[in-house]
Amino acid sequence: MPMATNLDSIKTRRSTPTRKTASHGKTAAPPETTPHREASAPKAPSALLMMLEARAPWEFASTLAAWPLLQTTPRGDGHPVLVLPGLAANDLSTVMLRNFLSSRGYIACPWNYGFNFGPRYGVLAGCVEHVRELSERHGQKVSLVGWSLGGIYAREIAKALPDQVRGVITLGTPFDGPPRATNAWRLYELVSGQKVEDHELREQIRSAPPVPTTSIYSRSDGVVAWQCSINRDRGENIEVLASHTGMGMNPLAFYVIADRLSQELDAWKPFEVTGALRHLIKVRQAESV
Repeated sequence: MPMATNLDSIKTRRSTPTRKTASHGKTAAPPETTPHREASAPKAPSALLMMLEARAPWEFASTLAAWPLLQTTPRGDGHPVLVLPGLAANDLSTVMLRNFLSSRGYIACPWNYGFNFGPRYGVLAGCVEHVRELSERHGQKVSLVGWSLGGIYAREIAKALPDQVRGVITLGTPFDGPPRATNAWRLYELVSGQKVEDHELREQIRSAPPVPTTSIYSRSDGVVAWQCSINRDRGENIEVLASHTGMGMNPLAFYVIADRLSQELDAWKPFEVTGALRHLIKVRQAESV
């Protein structure tokens, strides 16, 4: 997704160079996938996993119950954190997360663009300007937390503003793998008016931002195939037990987010989990996937 103007501009700004054929000098399209990706291409989550998305209200309730314990997570240094909602969601969906971040000492900011119906004209450019303004106003780098499609925005904002973004955390974000390895691609095409089959765009989205990047994902995600949320070149991957629609209100995800945001600006360290939480949270570094 672009960052100078909107998603439509990304192909002119960061697209993969085209190749010339040896015989006629005509432009050849880049390959859709490499053989190993094609052979192991993930599928959209099963109907059973989709049914398990109904557990999201229980995740909300469990976070309320765990709130006193979550207040023992590391406190922040007061830097701004922009929280971006998922597909067809708005800032109301991130209220609990932003309240939690505020309780830990951060300046938790909504995205202020209403419902996330995809990269409408000017939305991503506006997000970039929002982050730039937050950084200048507070005199600090901004952390970005993006849920699902919001995580795509967060990664691209970081690519556009690497000197003003402190780090990126995504929740169930499909930045890798086939575009139809989700149960939301039809909804995306319906509300955004754009097709998911764009190979150049997929390659751009797949590349990791040049800042510390954490992907929080769940193998029981009923919307996005978990393999599509794995950093493969750099960054870290942290698995939690969560649904897709409940990940932004899940106590395990909140625990991880608090730990990641509390990392010192110039002394970032990979996530480590100890004690009983080792049975609930798993860490997979990019190079081990």
